[in-house]
Amino acid sequence: MKLGVLALDYDGTIARDGALEPAVREALMAARARGVVVALVTGRILADLLRAAGDLDFADAVVAENGAVIAFPPTGRSSVLGAPPPARFLDELSRRGVAYRVGECVVEADASCAHSILDAIHGLELPLTLFFNRGRVMVLPQSISKSLGLHEALASLRLSLHNTIAIGDAENDHDLLAACEIGVAVAWGSAALKAAADEVLAGDGPEAVAGYVRGLIAQPRLAPERAARHRFPLGYAVDGTEVSLHVPGRNVLVAGEPRSGKSLVSGLLCEQLILRHYCVCVLDPEGDYRPLVAMPGVVVLGGDVEPPRPHELARALRHPDVSLVVDLSQVPHAAKLSYIRVLLPALAALRRRTGLPHRIVLDEAHYFLDAPGAAGLLDLELHGYTFVTYRPTTLNSEVLTTVESTLCTRLVDPDEVRALAILAGLGPGDPGLGEMLKDLSNGEAALIAGPGGPPPCRLRLTPRLTSHVRHRSKYLDVPVPEGQAFCFSSDRGGPAGPRARTIREFARAILRSSPEVLEDHMRRGDFSRWIATVFGDQTLASRIRRLEERHRMDHILDLSEALVQLIRERYEVGGGR
Repeated sequence: MKLGVLALDYDGTIARDGALEPAVREALMAARARGVVVALVTGRILADLLRAAGDLDFADAVVAENGAVIAFPPTGRSSVLGAPPPARFLDELSRRGVAYRVGECVVEADASCAHSILDAIHGLELPLTLFFNRGRVMVLPQSISKSLGLHEALASLRLSLHNTIAIGDAENDHDLLAACEIGVAVAWGSAALKAAADEVLAGDGPEAVAGYVRGLIAQPRLAPERAARHRFPLGYAVDGTEVSLHVPGRNVLVAGEPRSGKSLVSGLLCEQLILRHYCVCVLDPEGDYRPLVAMPGVVVLGGDVEPPRPHELARALRHPDVSLVVDLSQVPHAAKLSYIRVLLPALAALRRRTGLPHRIVLDEAHYFLDAPGAAGLLDLELHGYTFVTYRPTTLNSEVLTTVESTLCTRLVDPDEVRALAILAGLGPGDPGLGEMLKDLSNGEAALIAGPGGPPPCRLRLTPRLTSHVRHRSKYLDVPVPEGQAFCFSSDRGGPAGPRARTIREFARAILRSSPEVLEDHMRRGDFSRWIATVFGDQTLASRIRRLEERHRMDHILDLSEALVQLIRERYEVGGGR
């Protein structure tokens, strides 16, 4: 994902004794020149901050009074999120001899006065909260915090906390660091904050922050895998332990046989991301992801109407709390290829510019990323892709090697298993992986880490929150292995027709076969048995079985048309002559 925002505390983090470190100012100006937004998030009263820091031209936004006041220096616009302190509360503090200062919303005092202040709040039954910042205490309305103020400031700028790194030093920075994608505590700050942070910035003062910022802008990719708290629960291993995966910022491959539950798995990942307010864009060739519209902030485009043009998609992705499903199920296959190959670079450019979407999901990836130049359609430096395919070996090798984690449903093709083993650094001859993958049942998957990671893990998947839609027409042209092809033959021996490896080939072969060949297969129940055992379509198999039984009794005259009509009704297309 793209680094879009730096959110920094002031006192003790980038300022010493109230004075902004000059090297930090220079580093932050350089960050802004690279397109990174700088937000100053402080407990100070805004007027005090202006006196201490001078002009605030190094910041795009200022969150003051511990989240209660928001200001935008480039425009001079400001707003207050909380109510001013009640007069009776201030009178009570004065009566108790508490020396305090008042801002737009905050009341600030020496930390030694905390007990007296708390007694006053309790006695007056006021909805106020105390925040400590080293030797000072701040009193604010219960809903106010640094994270709230930053969220509101970024919402005004159409930016996301998931593109943000926060840096702080003291007790009042805990919620700020927790709200951002990566929370960094300075080494010279609070021990408790360092223990809770994702990362500790080494050094002994604000000068170290300047060097850290320069390092960040030299590599614009934000790497949330450094934060263990971003692991998503996927399900449970055989021994009952929870299995989780660090999804944000990674390239994830979802692989498996047709009808084995790949889009169910990738949909589960989408749900987890959406619930955590990541912006997801799903390129859905077959309409499998439409049920995600039940999730908060999800919009489905396309389907029965023309899919969005790239600029229309960019307009829809202006807000970080909106996710999109682009349904291409009604678009002809050749047009899908052209559309996706235009859309992927447009999304990559949009994400490079705005940080959105955080994740791009490409289902049926083998159709779009098989050519030698496929890697050029993506921005692989920023990662954040999910590739879904039943045939990983067809993906461009440059794309495939960027995959960091694989979730695999049932897979029996030895070439595909070998490719996943090599990708995971297990070696092509690893027998354990193949045995695990071919034994997976519905609702199960294997989590396969990259080289150096833990061994593959079999798990029972967590139930989906939204339903899963399977569009049967997508399987018309999915071939089965050669050994499972249907061979048309008669009782007189010898092949009497072509070998069918897909549903479409099967329907066409029926129309070309002689009545004698069809009658032999119908009498033996071969058609219904093949559909049931090879394709797992028990509904179609049951309908053909009834037709086979009728034919044994009544001898249906136009047998080929009757069979193909059942296939048309089930898969919504004709067999073709």
